[in-house]
Amino acid sequence: MTADAGGTGAMFLDLADPAFDTTSEQVHEAREADWLARTSYGFAVLRYEEANALLTDRRFRQGNARWPEQNGVTGGPFLDWWQRVLLSLDGDDHARLRRLLMPAFKRQAILAMQPRFVEIAEDLVAGFAGRGRVELIADFAEPYSARILCLLLGLPEEEWEQVAHWADDLGRSFGIAVAQDLPLIEAALEGLTGYVEAAVDDRVAHPREDLVSTLVQAHAEDGRLTRDELVVGLVFLAFAGMETTRNQIGLAVQTLLRHPDQWRLLGERPDLGEAAVEEVMRVNPTVTWVTREATVDLEFRGVHFPAGSILQVLSHSAGTDPRAVPEPAVDLTAARERAPHLGFGKGVHHCLGHFVARTDMAVALPMLARAMPDAVADGPGEWLPVSGNTGALSFPIRFSATAR
Repeated sequence: MTADAGGTGAMFLDLADPAFDTTSEQVHEAREADWLARTSYGFAVLRYEEANALLTDRRFRQGNARWPEQNGVTGGPFLDWWQRVLLSLDGDDHARLRRLLMPAFKRQAILAMQPRFVEIAEDLVAGFAGRGRVELIADFAEPYSARILCLLLGLPEEEWEQVAHWADDLGRSFGIAVAQDLPLIEAALEGLTGYVEAAVDDRVAHPREDLVSTLVQAHAEDGRLTRDELVVGLVFLAFAGMETTRNQIGLAVQTLLRHPDQWRLLGERPDLGEAAVEEVMRVNPTVTWVTREATVDLEFRGVHFPAGSILQVLSHSAGTDPRAVPEPAVDLTAARERAPHLGFGKGVHHCLGHFVARTDMAVALPMLARAMPDAVADGPGEWLPVSGNTGALSFPIRFSATAR
């Protein structure tokens, strides 16, 4: 018998509450009761099997286009921009833009940059290794992710601080306080848009071997990419590429410090860097949910969803579901045997920059673990809500200083 989503008796999870934690026992209890829960933003999908199936079901589309509206933002420059970013598009426009951007994110292109990732990480670690203390976000995660973003886009690396400032504020658009943060978001959008437009103008006059020049060429040669699509896309890449990596590095270190045996193992075995990325994204992802919207009235796993229904795949809940991962505790040596996590999404909206994020974090995490084998948190730090996109605003750490 088919149940109706509108009348489901499933548990309610208040994702809009800044105090709510998507990794909490409340979520685990809801997952044990049912694969589906009601939330402030539609429904939550809690179990791995259903989550995995949903993300590849073509009857659902990317549901992020309605995020501003769900938070009371009904007009203005942020809403206009949000409706045009890759994350909000579907169908032919999404496929066309994704095809144009894809060459910049190919494995060979990113691996060619890996030695530079190592140099940037080594430079930053050398700056604090002798102190015995580090504010992980300001001293490492933010400059590391911002400098790599500048490298990827072909922007001046020495301008990373300004790019990071805009990206930080624009990153609030993924948070549950988006309506309150709107003035900061729109100011950052204006600043970063102007910066990107200047970079585009420069590449029109002086082409280089970089992503901006490649996209400018696609715009100029046959109109496959309009000027507006070019600027909107680059602004989105500039903030999303930096903000998510910065946040995930902080969450990764938080996770591994809670498992000091795994932290020490990572420092001893840098070959486990890739495994560390997969494990921390499985249990403590910065993207706490992945959104889908029903395009038609449909039945999914015995539940009827009217067209327009919003479903949120809760990343941590799916990644630690004991039905898919019988031993869900963090174990770097078991990562290859796990069911693939869903932190980068799946299907046609699988994160375009996933290999960049995997590669730069696989470089950074072992280097941090090797430099600070006895690291411990030096106070609680400051953290975003564990709902929406999450991460550390500050994360002080102390450790035994090493001579450099």
